[in-house]
Amino acid sequence: MRSASRLQLMLAMVLAFAVPLVWAEAGGGTGRPDAPPSESAPRFDVNVEFKKGQAALIAQNFKEANRAFGRVLQVIPRDANTHLLAGMAKSGLGKPKDARRHFEKAAKFDNDLILAHQELALVHLQLGDRQEAEAVLATLRARAEKCADSCAQAEDLKAAITAIEAALQSPATSARTGSGTERGNGLAASIFSASHDDFLIATSAQGDRAYLDAVALVNEKRYDAALLALAASQRAFGPHPDILTLIGFTHRKLGHLAIAEDYYRRALAAAPVHRGALEYYGELKVERGDLAGAKRLLAKLDRACDFGCAQAEELRRWIAHGPPSEAS
Repeated sequence: MRSASRLQLMLAMVLAFAVPLVWAEAGGGTGRPDAPPSESAPRFDVNVEFKKGQAALIAQNFKEANRAFGRVLQVIPRDANTHLLAGMAKSGLGKPKDARRHFEKAAKFDNDLILAHQELALVHLQLGDRQEAEAVLATLRARAEKCADSCAQAEDLKAAITAIEAALQSPATSARTGSGTERGNGLAASIFSASHDDFLIATSAQGDRAYLDAVALVNEKRYDAALLALAASQRAFGPHPDILTLIGFTHRKLGHLAIAEDYYRRALAAAPVHRGALEYYGELKVERGDLAGAKRLLAKLDRACDFGCAQAEELRRWIAHGPPSEAS
């Protein structure tokens, strides 16, 4: 994936030899950029638990949703989407303070996840912290003014500002007021609002399309657009190691090496022998001059690839000869 030609070659090889789906090995993922996430999920249950949580949230089974998202966060504690949905589950259980902590983390780990800011403001109101809610609203208004309808978050910003303004004007009728069943019913109604749909009813087919769109955008060097497509794919699959790996790779191409490393680590937390994550993380270490670290990752790849694999050979070339001239 370092260049369009390499990806095209990989695609051609797949078509030529009609490789069966034996790539999704235990705990590993495929590491193949051309395989959509629904076909390459590892047997590790992070993504299964994420989908369970989504389904439970839609069914208003907040207790099961809370359990499922909690299991995901035990493995990948910095996943913004999971924190957002875990916060919704906590709200449904009538635990606004716990919900607030999740919404705060979701907004911290992904500042562009506008729905997290919206939910944070609304739960502040539920807890009687009107000043905190107004501060969130002021921040979103400033972002919207700077955006001027031209940024990727423009529609989300408008929706969030409208929701928070309405709640501030009539907090007694907000979905976050009341207690017990009343609060849970209010949340259940809000779940199916337009602003929540992307996170709850995104299908695997939609997630696959967004992921493959991202692959094409990376090859076209349209990295910012690729990150938006990957965010859409995450809404369907959660912290899938293939998606996390490609997010890391895209940030590497943008020169965001610390962010890239974080995403490679997340991918390997979900799938410790994910070939793509091991290769790209090793390449990052080569770029940083950490050859010893790259060799440790190569050793893991060699153990994971009983009969050899392209990822191990590519990382071996990087260690021996350094990054290709076109690599960033």
